[in-house]
Amino acid sequence: MNEKSIIVGLDVGTTKVCTIVGSKTASGELEIIGIGTHPSHGLKKGSVVNIDKTVKSIQCSLEEARLMAGVDITSAAIGIAGSHVYSFNSSGVVAIKGQEITEEDIDRVLEAAKAVVIPSDREILHVIPQEFRVDNTGGIKNPLGMCGVRLEAHVHIVTGTVSLIQNLVKCVEQTGVIAENVILQPIASSESVLSPEEKDLGVVLVDIGGGTTDIAIWKNGSLIHSQIIPVGGNHFTNDLAVALKVPHVEAERIKINHGCVLAEQLNQSAHITVNGISGTPSREVPLGHVADVLGARGEELFNFIKNIISDKDLKNEITGGVVLTGGGALIKGLPELGEYTLEHPTKIGYPKPFGGMTNIMQNPKFSTVLGLLIEASRSNEGVDTPIQQESVDLIGKFSDSLKTVFKEIF
Repeated sequence: MNEKSIIVGLDVGTTKVCTIVGSKTASGELEIIGIGTHPSHGLKKGSVVNIDKTVKSIQCSLEEARLMAGVDITSAAIGIAGSHVYSFNSSGVVAIKGQEITEEDIDRVLEAAKAVVIPSDREILHVIPQEFRVDNTGGIKNPLGMCGVRLEAHVHIVTGTVSLIQNLVKCVEQTGVIAENVILQPIASSESVLSPEEKDLGVVLVDIGGGTTDIAIWKNGSLIHSQIIPVGGNHFTNDLAVALKVPHVEAERIKINHGCVLAEQLNQSAHITVNGISGTPSREVPLGHVADVLGARGEELFNFIKNIISDKDLKNEITGGVVLTGGGALIKGLPELGEYTLEHPTKIGYPKPFGGMTNIMQNPKFSTVLGLLIEASRSNEGVDTPIQQESVDLIGKFSDSLKTVFKEIF
């Protein structure tokens, strides 16, 4: 199979590493041909804390995907999250050189918009255009070919800590795979879960992962805010382990099989049998107690999100409501609790089916990796030759390699 037609998304998460291999058909459609998942060891709250364990987890996931797809994996688009990611909005203005706006003018105004002072230990990951203004006309998505004398760009800039980005890239490259694109995880999740109408209306995407919860707020088809909260599904599990005095594995089993954040939805007199720490007898625990523990953490998470919305004064912008995705979103009762706390319609977002996606994959926990695959296929469009310069400094080329990805957002 032609190497150029193979596209790979690699989601290195706190609880699992997931690889999806896709190929472009002759008609240009994206088809999924392989998937590999493996428990993740070596990450904490989205950041690498043990390189050897992380490399091994990535290798196992890649190997599984390789076997299923029957192709060699040489490069991948990888997702990044973690509390070190910080984003903000910026704007830039340039004078238009000729009579019509050219690609060069657009590049110049984007350069002007990202000419902001950032600490030396941070790197710009994405510069995502929100809207352009030509003279006094605003709300323009693509100004190419328009006439005017003054071009203004409003952009969303995502930055991350250089060392932590390099650690993740290093882990991927130690498995023999080139990290072609580094994409912020909530942007990838939005791509696979949200419809263009939802992005236009104004929506909050909440991707509840293992170690972090990723927020992406969209309005008028543009990303207006993104943030990573260091609270995820593992915190729900840890709370249960502490409250019930059970091992982490048992707490995870209880969360998946019996977890609920609303005690009212449960039979108050029902009990479940839990296995304590090795050597202690199993015992009965009321289901209501489990719901109280998980509900307290769920409330804390939604209050975090509520504070973000009020701090940024976005309450009136969110007419499309809140969409929960990621593996942590599957805890029973979360949408109802979210709707009550955030005072916005809340639902669970499932990845939109494409390219022979199986029922197994139409699960919120695969939202990010499917989004990475979609973004990677877009950045590959129009590229005729595979990347030759493997020695190019990755951190230095992030902005360039990602500019093409986000032009597609329009």
